[in-house]
Amino acid sequence: MSGGQPNLDEIEACFVALTEGHMSREAADRWAGRWVVDDTLDWDELSWWALGLLYGIDLRPGPGEPYLHDDEQVRRWLEEFRRRAG
Repeated sequence: MSGGQPNLDEIEACFVALTEGHMSREAADRWAGRWVVDDTLDWDELSWWALGLLYGIDLRPGPGEPYLHDDEQVRRWLEEFRRRAG
């Protein structure tokens, strides 16, 4: 993924890598987090929504607990992202 502000294709690629097991949830969280916390960037609604989902994708309700959002939920988010992107 590029070093500049990600476009929709790169955001989708992050979701895909996550759902296919090529990227860990922790790596996806860090990747999205670097963009979410940068208040100098201007985002379209879809990008902001998707980055907001990816940032925090590794959250668990407690130590040793399963992820707050399971793999099926992440796949549904990817489907929703693709639907919104047209």
